Amino acid sequence: MTTPRHVVLLGYGPVGARFVEELLPAVADGSLELTVIGGEAMEAYNRVLVAEYAVGGTELDSMLVGDREAAEAAGVRMMLGVAARTIDRDARTVELSTGERVGYDRLVLATGARANVPTLDGVERHRRDLVSLEKYPDSLVGRDDELPSGITALRDLADAERVLAAVRARRRIIVLGAGVLGLELALAAAHAGAEVCVVHHGPHPMPRNLDRGAGLVLRAALRRTGVTVVANSRAEAVGFRDEADGSRRFDQLVTADGKQLRGDLLVLSCGVGARTELATLAGLRTAAGVVVHPWLASWSDPAVFAIGDCAQIVERTEQNARERDLPGAPAGLIGPGWRQADWLAARLSAEARGEASTRSTELGDDGSLPGERPALPAEREAIVMLKAEHLDVVAVGDVSAEPWDEHPSHPRRRVAQWADPEHHRYVKMVTEGGVLTGFASVGMPRTAAELTLLFERRGELPADRSLLLRFDGPDFDPSASGDAFAPTATVCWCNGVTVERIEASTASGSTTVECIGRDTRAGTGCGGCKGRIGEVLARAASKPAGAGDPAPAGSPDDAPSRTG
Repeated sequence: MTTPRHVVLLGYGPVGARFVEELLPAVADGSLELTVIGGEAMEAYNRVLVAEYAVGGTELDSMLVGDREAAEAAGVRMMLGVAARTIDRDARTVELSTGERVGYDRLVLATGARANVPTLDGVERHRRDLVSLEKYPDSLVGRDDELPSGITALRDLADAERVLAAVRARRRIIVLGAGVLGLELALAAAHAGAEVCVVHHGPHPMPRNLDRGAGLVLRAALRRTGVTVVANSRAEAVGFRDEADGSRRFDQLVTADGKQLRGDLLVLSCGVGARTELATLAGLRTAAGVVVHPWLASWSDPAVFAIGDCAQIVERTEQNARERDLPGAPAGLIGPGWRQADWLAARLSAEARGEASTRSTELGDDGSLPGERPALPAEREAIVMLKAEHLDVVAVGDVSAEPWDEHPSHPRRRVAQWADPEHHRYVKMVTEGGVLTGFASVGMPRTAAELTLLFERRGELPADRSLLLRFDGPDFDPSASGDAFAPTATVCWCNGVTVERIEASTASGSTTVECIGRDTRAGTGCGGCKGRIGEVLARAASKPAGAGDPAPAGSPDDAPSRTG
């Protein structure tokens, strides 16, 4: 009898949990053995929803994405609350914080990312290069930087609890950074009653996703909701106050232009960096993340793979193999991470079972199977959404071009732009040969939903772009357009769930957004598609028994249209 291959997974976040779930059939039938090593002692949860949890907007139970009981019942060895310390690639073992060494045939890194700590006087920031890791492994490997009292990032439940306490006490919260996650937290905290100030270096929020027009409209909309926005200010230092017990606590943020912004809690929202310490110490090639082929095997070791926020996918060439800097970075989004987990689990399962399509169970020097060069399907540009009460922002692609620009290298590029700053509404559409390549939308939820569908289908925009604005007009009748409810229309981008799949789930008895999520996974990623799921449910509920497809029900105000 052939000994089953042993897969070891390092990291049990949402991507790791999906990988475990997809491997369960192979574990249950004896094709594979699986050991899961996770630093947190609790069940895997969706970190995308940590900001929502931090303001009391969701419960922990609704964030859980793993199923430890099912995994253990299938034969998975779950080791949670245990940290990996080193990887011995020659012996193919992982040394744990308990002193145990676990052997592997295939090692999968799903170690995720940590919050970036910016350079601020008063806040210690550790380097994690090879020299530092070798010198201080116990304090750097698998650990976050220790922040002073009153300063936090927002990556795990402990961070969320600190924010939640400040929100409930109606404290003044300063958010450093104006990306999507920072703004979502700021808006949710302000909605919950906290006093919130957002500080960022740059002329407008979400600079990576929005052009100047959209950014300035968004800034005005933020201020309307009660969020103070301090733009063009580079944070330089933090000040502290002495507490009665003799400890020091955050008191103010000082900017390079002389501002002194007082607050009770400083939340760092300055991006994330891949957790690559174990890979670096093991001699694996790293850059912005653990560098892997398009089939997710490490450049340095065919038995090691990486998925999720720690994986940097780069096609290896003779030229870039010698270069220090590599293009790209980890996706940083839950949808691509889940798709990587699904794909790799299917591939390792096929390899373990010796299925004919894999031709062999022995990996080549680059991690591919003999005779094949598999590749994870390329991801399309991610649609970025700002999820907040009464503020809709959607963007995708490069929207930096202006309507009056001339583009010698893009003679067929056209830009259409519409703005109503007084009412915080804005749309810009960029096309190439009539096909939508990017757009930015603020305060126009139904127009954004229609543009999302066109982008997904690579469809051409109407010659008169202004026709698209009617979707958010006061006289728009939702029954006049059924495209958003076409069976193949994607509702949840994180999990690739279509209208047809949700309708099938509804017909089987799923009557709530939560039920749909349990059955199809729709809405369990970033959560931005829950409004659209609600629309599909409402439409299904309005359909008489035995009737065909009726017109969409509801009104723009009752069910804001969003695509996740």
